[in-house]
Amino acid sequence: GAVKLVFHSSPRIDGVSVDPEPDWSFDALVSELNTLEAKLATTSVTSSQFQKTMPTWKRGGERGKPFVLRAQEFDLDDTESDDDGDNKALVPVKRFNCDKLYLSDSDDSDVSAFDVQPYLMDEGKEVETALFELAQEHQLRVNDEIRTKISALETALADESQNSTSALLRVEKYKESRQEQDKKLDTQYQRRIAEALDNHLTAVQRDRELRSQIEERKIRSDAAYEEAKRKVALQEERQQQEKAKAEAEAKLRAEEAKRAALEAERKAAMEAEKRAAAEAERRAEKEAVEGGAAGTFQKVTSGRTQQEAVVHSTDDASSVSNADTKESGNLYRAATSAVSLESGRLQKLKELCERNQAIRSSSNQDYTRYESHISRLIRQIRGVIDNVRSKSNDLVKLLRDPQCPQSISIEIFAKKFISYCANLGNAPFASGYVIVLVTSQVPAAMDVLLAELHRACLYTVPKHMVYKKSIFQSKESYFKAIGYREDGGKLESTQDYLNRLESYMKVYGALVQTEIQGVQNLHGLREGWAWLARFLNNLPANQYTAVSLNAFLQMAGFALFRRYKSQFVKLLNIISQNFLVDLKARQIPELTRTLLEIETYIKDKKFLEEPEGRRLEANLLSSKSVNY
Repeated sequence: GAVKLVFHSSPRIDGVSVDPEPDWSFDALVSELNTLEAKLATTSVTSSQFQKTMPTWKRGGERGKPFVLRAQEFDLDDTESDDDGDNKALVPVKRFNCDKLYLSDSDDSDVSAFDVQPYLMDEGKEVETALFELAQEHQLRVNDEIRTKISALETALADESQNSTSALLRVEKYKESRQEQDKKLDTQYQRRIAEALDNHLTAVQRDRELRSQIEERKIRSDAAYEEAKRKVALQEERQQQEKAKAEAEAKLRAEEAKRAALEAERKAAMEAEKRAAAEAERRAEKEAVEGGAAGTFQKVTSGRTQQEAVVHSTDDASSVSNADTKESGNLYRAATSAVSLESGRLQKLKELCERNQAIRSSSNQDYTRYESHISRLIRQIRGVIDNVRSKSNDLVKLLRDPQCPQSISIEIFAKKFISYCANLGNAPFASGYVIVLVTSQVPAAMDVLLAELHRACLYTVPKHMVYKKSIFQSKESYFKAIGYREDGGKLESTQDYLNRLESYMKVYGALVQTEIQGVQNLHGLREGWAWLARFLNNLPANQYTAVSLNAFLQMAGFALFRRYKSQFVKLLNIISQNFLVDLKARQIPELTRTLLEIETYIKDKKFLEEPEGRRLEANLLSSKSVNY
């Protein structure tokens, strides 16, 4: 039989939807319903197996009541009585759920939805229908498989997402644990660094303390050595003085004896002359009585001539003695005024040392602490204003300390400063500032300091010792006399002596040119000008005097020119025309550099340029220099 598709939307009776004809009468509809109810019992089970529910859709995508597709089998021979419900036989129907099909609510929706499958209503299309159903079922299975795979994929994706989340959480936890561990390691490392730094600083501090102790012991040892050396020198000097005093006394006694003998001879001659004169007078009187007076005048004249001869002989002896003194004085080449000033300063130093020796002998007090403190302050002098002020103030406080006699403090100050000046790196201008500031507060220290400087370097007088074989047994004796040092029984080299000589002269030149506003320099430019004049008038041109003159001009030439102008230029011309000419005539190879420096200084007028270091720096980190 043929298959007729009937679409029912409502109502539903046990899973079977009935859709009456729209032109049926009420009786026909009741009859049809009765027939359906009679057959419903037999077909309910079968129809439920093939029933598919197809949802309906409203406008806007809202889901409505489902459509039900029923397959009804009937006999084709009985087509004339379609309206007769008795000849119709219901067969089990199969529902198709059209969940994925969109159906419009318009009137044309039914036609458009089923016009695409007209073969369902054709006869002889069972195979195609079966194939279609198989295709539909295959499609459903494929869709189910796809849904299953999609669900599995979604499940796997969710699992993967969960695993990723958990992995990220684990990574975060691991990161936090690593950060915490790194913090702990960093803390431990910093603690180790701090411990190592502390140990290093402790070791450095210990090393410094050890070096300080070694230096203090060395200073004490040096002080003890210097004290012993000084005592030995004082003893030797005392012995020499006693010896010289004894020799002088012996000489004086000899001269007194000689003078007494001469006086006795003169008196004897006078007595003899008087007697001769008296005898002559008696004879003259006798002859006058006898009537002759001519012979008397001749004898008186003869007696007077004899007396004058005695006087002349005495004058000749005195002139010989003066000649000897002058010959012995030729050992030194120096101006009389310079020698007189030197003698006065050395005498003050001698008296100071004797007074200090008496103080040390009568007192058990140890002044080593003051000595080391003064020495340390002097070694710390630098060309900086604050440094010069602080060191000067500290030195003045030590020189005025009531616990230490000022004479001892001055002696220590002078000795340590001159010892410091022997080094070429002694900052001569800064040293000059400190000397002026200290001696302006303690004036007695200036002459003592200059006396020590004269003892260390005789060219600061200025004075030159002449080498004479009759006085010096060897050249070594002469070198020792002019200031060469002896170390281990061997004299230092000439270059070392010249370096120390240059250092002393630089300090002296820096001292005389130092000018501080409101502070009096007790040994200033006036003494520097006098030194230069005495030097050029009395000292010969040799390697010692050349080095001394060059060092002095380098330090004091600028200030001397500012004070004396053309007069200083005249002295420079004298140096160029006389001193340098004599120096070149000696042809000493070692003097080439010094000679060239003096010539360059005069020719290039270096005295117009302020020497480096004359202006003290404001601080150690600044190159700005200022006047004190």
